[in-house]
Amino acid sequence: MSRQYLLGFDLGSSSVKASLVDADSGKCVASAFYPDTEAPILAVRSGWAEQEPEAWWQYAKQALLKVMADSGADGEDIRAIGISYQMHGLVCIGKDRKPLRPAIIWCDSRAVPYGERAFSAIGKEKCLAHLLGSPGNFTAAKLAWVKDQEPEVFDRIDKIMLPGDYLALRLSGEAGTTVGGLSEGMLWDFKERQPAQFLMDYYGFGSSLLPDLVPTFGLQAEVSAQAAAELGLKAGTPIAYRAGDQPNNALSLGVLQPGEVAATAGTSGVVYGVLGEVRYDPLSRVNTFAHVNYTKDLDRLGVLLCINGTGILNAWMRRNVAAEGTSYAEMNAMAAQVPVGSEGLSIIPFGNGAERVLGNRETACSIHGLNFTRHGKAHLMRAAQEGIVFSFCYGMEVMQGMGMDIRRIHAGRANMFLSPVFASALATTSGATIHLLETDGSVGAAKGAGIGCGIYKDSSEAFQTLRQLDVVEPDEADIPAYAEAYSRWKEKLTEVMKE
Repeated sequence: MSRQYLLGFDLGSSSVKASLVDADSGKCVASAFYPDTEAPILAVRSGWAEQEPEAWWQYAKQALLKVMADSGADGEDIRAIGISYQMHGLVCIGKDRKPLRPAIIWCDSRAVPYGERAFSAIGKEKCLAHLLGSPGNFTAAKLAWVKDQEPEVFDRIDKIMLPGDYLALRLSGEAGTTVGGLSEGMLWDFKERQPAQFLMDYYGFGSSLLPDLVPTFGLQAEVSAQAAAELGLKAGTPIAYRAGDQPNNALSLGVLQPGEVAATAGTSGVVYGVLGEVRYDPLSRVNTFAHVNYTKDLDRLGVLLCINGTGILNAWMRRNVAAEGTSYAEMNAMAAQVPVGSEGLSIIPFGNGAERVLGNRETACSIHGLNFTRHGKAHLMRAAQEGIVFSFCYGMEVMQGMGMDIRRIHAGRANMFLSPVFASALATTSGATIHLLETDGSVGAAKGAGIGCGIYKDSSEAFQTLRQLDVVEPDEADIPAYAEAYSRWKEKLTEVMKE
């Protein structure tokens, strides 16, 4: 009897990863990513960030070839395909189903003025009530930039899509998108539960530019004969799941119900929590999208807090403060030698551009309370980690103000969560228990496809093999010290914001 597999792709800005999961055991049998070095991002001008969609396809193909070779699996045995992808991008497709220009990806900031003008012209109240946020710098605003700056390109657009939609297009030849995809582009009206026609009308976009809606879980399209021949897959294999990387990460960590929270702490940091009713932050300091289990009859919203200055600050400390050759593990050990609160040293970590949680202010990173006779490298390392923790907690207070009760945080044991200081500080300051799990975006996408094609009846069955690696509880003894340090940090942030 042949085995049955599930294939997942995770299309990031640095690489595309593919994973093959044994559908019966739930175990990943092979994973690979391509390219081996970070994929190039085209930055023709300051603030721009583009990638070639064709490159994503080639990366996916190379990653898949390696996975199939390493596993010895046959394309005939793949039951379904799932896709996770970098959010908020814009791919413009012509009638020939080919890209008309490079994709404008998530970290491109050129469209900010277009979103701000829409927010002002349409009105804050209407945007917040219907979109749950400002049009900002998301996909709709990026398309407005193309319409204004490249009208000859705009006039040739047949469909717009997100990066994951493009990968599905290449696999199937069919253009489609999900409600979650529209919501992350600010193109879904949560009040009317349909595409945001009022925003389309404001920008002058015809509704025909939007691909057909497909379910997040379920039959979205099938692998075409052309793609099957190119990739060694079986024609007709269903594409049965699609989601942005943060909603997919939450699914992979079992975060689906109101009050559940997922966190990541890589170069930037993300806290992603689930709301069970339509709410928004009146100051638009967090983003709200349709979660993977949102339906027209069930409100499941993903509230996304992003902190730009997270692991990038820790990496800066390693390059510029730590002795050459010092590892992150050694830095963590040094930080652990310093008392909670870093003996009065505070670091505001917002040194990686505008922070939405601060109202899109650029405050820069700053160090406060530095005493030349008391503080050394270890103090700086601990203060950096505590500053990142406090920025997470500051944003989580916004989420709590929206009605989210954060008592349990799910995270992968990776990046900053490898630091005992960071994990304990976050648990103790926030009061939440942290569950560190073994997770992977492409594996999550594969299991999402398993749900979509009916192999698994629900997410509980799909992720029953999810391994818990550690649990970090708040340290009761350290609560007063962290409360004092966090209060001091917020005072310094307030001072910085007034400057």
